[in-house]
Amino acid sequence: MGKKNLVMVGNGMAGVRTLEELLKIAPDQYDITVFGAEPHPNYNRILLSPVLAGEMTIQDIILNDHSWYAEHGIKLHLGKKVSRIDRVLRRVIAEDGTEAPYDRLLLATGSNPFILPVPGNDLPGVISYRDIGDTDAMIDAARRYRHAVVIGGGLLGLEAANGLKLRGMDVTVVHLADWLLERQLDQTAGRMLQKSLEDRGLKFLLGKQTEMLIAGESGRVAAIRLKDGLQIPADLVVMAVGIRPNTTLAESAGIYCHRGIVVNDTMQTYDPKIYAVGECVAHRGVAYGLVAPLFEQGKVAANHLGNYGISRYTGSVTSTKLKVTGIDLFSAGDFFGGHDSEEIVLNDAAGGVYKKLVIKDNKLVGGVLYGDTADGPWYFQLLRDGQDIHEIRDHLLFGQSHVGDVGHQGHSKAASMADSSEVCGCNGVSKGSIVKAIKEKGLFTLDDIKKHTKAASSCGSCAGLCEQILSATIGGAYTPAASNRKAVCGCTDYSHQEVRDAIRAQHLLSIDAVMRFLEWQTPDGCDKCRPALNYYLISTWPKEVKDDPRSRLINERAHANIQKDGTFSVVPRMWGGVTTAAELRRIADVADKYQVPTIKVTGGQRIDLLGIRKEDLISIWKDLDMPSGHAYGKSIRTVKTCVGLEHCRFGTQLAMAMGVKLEKMLFDMYAPHKVKLAVSGCPRNCAEAGIKDVGVIGVDSGYELYVGGNGGIKTEVAQFFVKVRSDEEVMEYAGAFLQLYREEGFYLERTCHYLERVGLDHAKQRVVEDEENRRALYGRLLAELKDAKDPWAERIAGVEHNEYELLSV
Repeated sequence: MGKKNLVMVGNGMAGVRTLEELLKIAPDQYDITVFGAEPHPNYNRILLSPVLAGEMTIQDIILNDHSWYAEHGIKLHLGKKVSRIDRVLRRVIAEDGTEAPYDRLLLATGSNPFILPVPGNDLPGVISYRDIGDTDAMIDAARRYRHAVVIGGGLLGLEAANGLKLRGMDVTVVHLADWLLERQLDQTAGRMLQKSLEDRGLKFLLGKQTEMLIAGESGRVAAIRLKDGLQIPADLVVMAVGIRPNTTLAESAGIYCHRGIVVNDTMQTYDPKIYAVGECVAHRGVAYGLVAPLFEQGKVAANHLGNYGISRYTGSVTSTKLKVTGIDLFSAGDFFGGHDSEEIVLNDAAGGVYKKLVIKDNKLVGGVLYGDTADGPWYFQLLRDGQDIHEIRDHLLFGQSHVGDVGHQGHSKAASMADSSEVCGCNGVSKGSIVKAIKEKGLFTLDDIKKHTKAASSCGSCAGLCEQILSATIGGAYTPAASNRKAVCGCTDYSHQEVRDAIRAQHLLSIDAVMRFLEWQTPDGCDKCRPALNYYLISTWPKEVKDDPRSRLINERAHANIQKDGTFSVVPRMWGGVTTAAELRRIADVADKYQVPTIKVTGGQRIDLLGIRKEDLISIWKDLDMPSGHAYGKSIRTVKTCVGLEHCRFGTQLAMAMGVKLEKMLFDMYAPHKVKLAVSGCPRNCAEAGIKDVGVIGVDSGYELYVGGNGGIKTEVAQFFVKVRSDEEVMEYAGAFLQLYREEGFYLERTCHYLERVGLDHAKQRVVEDEENRRALYGRLLAELKDAKDPWAERIAGVEHNEYELLSV
């Protein structure tokens, strides 16, 4: 069967990014034809401002030169504007008569600048600011004329004004609103920006409306008259008053348009053979003008054009980051607030710093930063993910470094770092190298930086700093990915959720099958993705998929924790922390026989044998004749208990018995990350149930269950989940919650981070409020664990003392 024909109308950033994504996953599916109205190959429209300012050239901002199209067999028609789509015969026709048939059509027609309907708007010297042609016209005018007027004090208008000023022109900005960037800044920040720009020589007329443009003796524009009668000289007038989706071609073909070409979540128009992406699109009633959401659209469109069918575009929360004449600005969300929200404000006019954060229902919903935008990406991540910020509210205004998020320390210094400063110590990458790669290669994401510079690709501790450099370099084009959309690793562009969806939708049953279907970029994966894929396969198809030993890390293969000196730590299981004299004697005998140098009681009420040689592991487990404590695994670790009503005069419930029941029920439970439980027999909480993944606290009338606690690097207090009366209900509710986490959690995501992502209300709705779903979850958990046996005990059964192949897989 021959290739299908894919035709793309439009050769801009969103459309070509779609082709790049499609070529990654389905390189041989289509013969591709591209029509571009401009005479240039795909270029970085975001960097037109540096070209205007004289900092870069046109060649510097080309993203895909002619050789790229040729290399991928793409037939490129430049300078040819498509005038008609024949949806019956499925072909497109350009103005010069060039035709191309299609099986699938991708519309990426972009947007048109809005031209004010005033007399004189068609005079020579009156231009918009959208493409290379406009930029060349402004550069030429700056060589020959003196007075420039920019109509519009938005992002493009200020960038145009700044570039023309640097080119030596006398520049006045006329703006209808009362302050600059009224859609991106509040009035305080807008006024601060105006003063800073005036100090740099720009002039502003705010709250003014253009009445007409006046021609000079040569017929070229010579002046602009405002409705209040004021007239100012203008040898060049740049209209930067907004854009409109370019829907002319689509509408002429009968494709439904309303504020843009209307598409669904798969980027299909009302004609299922025609897709659309970019500024021409209206998705759920919204048209986007920033690059980040358009690239998200392109990735989804490519996924469906490639017949994968597992991605959805559900809309974007956008942010604005502008760097003009050395002034840093950032805004996102609803930064104006209202009667049902509260504001945290820092206003240091003398120091040139202004911060305003808007909070509603313990969530950050908007913010404006002026002068110090270092924490902009972090604030935007909090906003986009809808994270609960009540515990860090008092420190929120002072930034991420005051909260102490590991892995992002020091990222606020990015703006002041010298180009020679080292960013990535693992790979020896400087800030200058990263900035150069961003500009020359057109990088827009952290993953792009990893691929092209290797920064942040090893330990990852510099990822936050790399994101800040990226944000500072490309401004509003950068939007940090939502946490649930980040790629699993560098071997793929697909997120954890997309991988899980593909495994279920395509009934994939092996790691190799997943990698083939999703076109894994590294043939055999890596130590990050293989364990994740192994977990997703087992948790999705528990009765059909077998564990893959190759996809386990050394601790899991050895059933012991490797220590810094190369020896191992062995922790036998003691149900609920309860043991017997016979077990203790066996442990003591093993310690004597193998000359164990260190024996320690763990925080989870177990006994740890430290300093075990690798060659003794199999024999030690045989001699212990006890189940593994799985102290190394992404699984149930321990259920910690107090002595409870069994012995304590304050106890209200049988804590030890309850702990043993839970631990035996959950034995050998594979999970996205380690899982720890605790049962306290009374509210005095001696078992520290308040910082466990599931904490059970006995009260007079039953038990209180808490979920999502974590006693790790950053302690998270567990949240109240439900109150129950009986042991059976404890097991049902706790088991259902953990099964929900197993089915929805991402690999290496603790329960606290899972709840942070999906929300406690989601878990309560699925487990506490929906009885039928709770019982179904609990039933699936019990069915998967009913035949649970210690896998290590099975694997060492019959293995001779000198056979260690199990440890070196």
